[in-house]
Amino acid sequence: MQFAFTEEQTLLQESAEKLVENDYPFQVRTANAQSELGFDDAMWGKFAELGWLGLGVPEEMGGYGGGAVETSIIMEALGRALAVEPFISSVIMASAALSRSTVSAHHALLAEVAGGKKRVAFAFAERHSRYDLNRVKVSAAESGDGYALNGTKSVAFHADSADALVVTARTSHAPADTDGISLFLVDRAAPGVTVRGYPTVDGLRAAEVTFDNAAVTKAQLIGPRDEGLPIIEAVVDAGIVALAAEAAGIMKHMYESTLEYLRGREQFGVSLASLQALQHRVVDMFVATELARSMAYMAAVKLDAPPDERRRAVSAAKVQLGKSGKLVGEESIQLHGGMGMTDEMAISHYFKRLTMINTTFGDVDHHLDYLIDHPS
Repeated sequence: MQFAFTEEQTLLQESAEKLVENDYPFQVRTANAQSELGFDDAMWGKFAELGWLGLGVPEEMGGYGGGAVETSIIMEALGRALAVEPFISSVIMASAALSRSTVSAHHALLAEVAGGKKRVAFAFAERHSRYDLNRVKVSAAESGDGYALNGTKSVAFHADSADALVVTARTSHAPADTDGISLFLVDRAAPGVTVRGYPTVDGLRAAEVTFDNAAVTKAQLIGPRDEGLPIIEAVVDAGIVALAAEAAGIMKHMYESTLEYLRGREQFGVSLASLQALQHRVVDMFVATELARSMAYMAAVKLDAPPDERRRAVSAAKVQLGKSGKLVGEESIQLHGGMGMTDEMAISHYFKRLTMINTTFGDVDHHLDYLIDHPS
């Protein structure tokens, strides 16, 4: 299969790469990550001005259309910059969830997300759930004309800076059943909702979200009651495709930085880049990066395919991402020598993010198991 960007996609790629090169040096990224918000609100506004926040949001819902390939182009550029903005949680995953709702208020919120006025986080993980999306203990019991939410969500990325949360909750059946799961749109500041934010090891922000009889109405349901798992799977698959593109950008930067480092270092009067053994290792990094990038864009193309085909493509991309990320990350650190492990070297921060991406939404073993259990 031959894949090439259209003219519009090429222009989008050039625009994204130009912005991160000119306006997002590593020093800016570090300052943003250490701020109270965890990212730069002015930079978020710039993303909105460029139309990035409306990508993937249907035009009839206030967005700019486009699909997974366009959002992957943005994510690849943001990966090269190691950006800390909540693009995946608030744009890609929010769009995947809210665009499947039939409630007009949810579509109106998407328009505000596209305009940079609101942010949304996806709260689905729980302490016991590991990678199983159907293991949901947070309950939504009927109460009056609506529901009462109780329980805790863990590692909800950027939930502490979001205006609203898309929350998975069990409305019937046992905690591990595939049926009986529903999605709700919840105001982060609503009574009974407590959000405790914290920084993650890779420079992002996450939160523990606790619900104590938090009241939600039936109008806050996203999709049919008890039938939320297919929507959750689609949202997570969209997140994985975005992560795969981000990882491709990270690996490309790590490969280029390592090659530049070797060219600038000498040992016994000889450039390290001239040593054949090291050249072979850098070539392996390049090949691994290209393999991961190819699989990332294949998954992006398949994101609108039937669920079984989509999930196989997404899992295959996640497996390759994990394998390539391990090789590129470890080689880049080793070829930088002992300095590669220090916080002063940017490469160590890229390695941390790449390692975290590998375990987000399922690691290599998890997705290999899925591919074994669901052959084409």
